[in-house]
Amino acid sequence: MLLNGHVVGEQDAPTAFANRGFLVADGVFESMRFTDNRVPYLGLHVARLHAALAAHGMDVPDSLHESSLKESLEVWRQMWSFEGDARIRLTAYREGQGKYTPDTDNTSWVATVERMDARGFSLAPKGLDVDIYQDMHKHVSPVSRYKNIASTVYVHAARHARIQGWGDALILNADQKIIESSRSNLFVVSNGVLYTPSLDDGCVGGIMRAVLIRTALDHGVKVYECTLTPQTLLQADELFLTNAVRGIEWVASYKTKRYFHSMAEKLTAWIQDDLTSP
Repeated sequence: MLLNGHVVGEQDAPTAFANRGFLVADGVFESMRFTDNRVPYLGLHVARLHAALAAHGMDVPDSLHESSLKESLEVWRQMWSFEGDARIRLTAYREGQGKYTPDTDNTSWVATVERMDARGFSLAPKGLDVDIYQDMHKHVSPVSRYKNIASTVYVHAARHARIQGWGDALILNADQKIIESSRSNLFVVSNGVLYTPSLDDGCVGGIMRAVLIRTALDHGVKVYECTLTPQTLLQADELFLTNAVRGIEWVASYKTKRYFHSMAEKLTAWIQDDLTSP
């Protein structure tokens, strides 16, 4: 693992019971995909991480500037025991004691890696079955667009999806608007146009969300931010989910509605082509 930019063994990992990230969920994280011998969109990840730390009142250490992080990732990569793609989770937490009032705004961070079987971004042959999680809502706040360690709504939504046998669960905000899923941003396709919830409605400002919007616009596909309701989903031609590790996941069904996935196929191919082009 990486600890503040240095490769360390598991025995040197931070002690959970003296860690504010563990004790009071005081921190943020980034999930990144390592593919084609690099982390695509590293600059976007770093920019979001810096913005998240600022929103939490935490300092940005030198080791989390893009050039330093890229260098430490390259050194770390040489020590992995496998080849191919991987999921990297970088967790940044405020230093100090585990009471609510922080005594410092200094930031420490740790990164772990998990091997992935697939290489590159590709669309799965089977789509997901999704439905709406109703028991808890996500509230809009100054930190709602970031990936916060405090992830109660996501955990409960994902658990509910597992119990129900869904591929994922869609999450509502306090105004009953559909804003995202338990792990991804949400896009709707209708008559060849893409629609996605606004960050102002409380969804995470996803890296793949930003990449997909840019890619779609570059290929002449219109994209609009708008309010999504259950009726919107029932009238759509396609639904798909996006995140920086999984890429695009197409939705096969919502309740009794069945969906196509031709736009998801195009976007996946365009994104992968951009990654592998010289």
